[in-house]
Amino acid sequence: VQLQASGGGLVQAGGSLRLSCARSGRTSSSYNMGWFRQAPGKERKFVAKIWWRGGSTYYADSVKGRFTISRDNAKNTVYLQMNSLKPDDTAVYYCAAQTWTKAGTEASSYDYWGQGTQVTVSS
Repeated sequence: VQLQASGGGLVQAGGSLRLSCARSGRTSSSYNMGWFRQAPGKERKFVAKIWWRGGSTYYADSVKGRFTISRDNAKNTVYLQMNSLKPDDTAVYYCAAQTWTKAGTEASSYDYWGQGTQVTVSS
């Protein structure tokens, strides 16, 4: 499985960005999908998750109400719509795939990772 994240960039505080993560290889397999982020000098942290079965979503408290995760199974793509961005949202954002039978939001529970896309929010 290969994951390709895109859509990062530089935006002013209060602005919006939409990240995309395209999945290739083993597209017939079922995966929960997640987004994580890592700021300089800090550990990678969970941002959002969408389950393969049912499409339920879950968010970190820090982004709840501002970010929305969604997926297009026909395109094997997952999105992260980020609104009302803050300077604290600045980080490299990673998408990850988790075998659908697994649970949890820990990074260690995810099986495949994309290369990351930089999001910078200026004040």
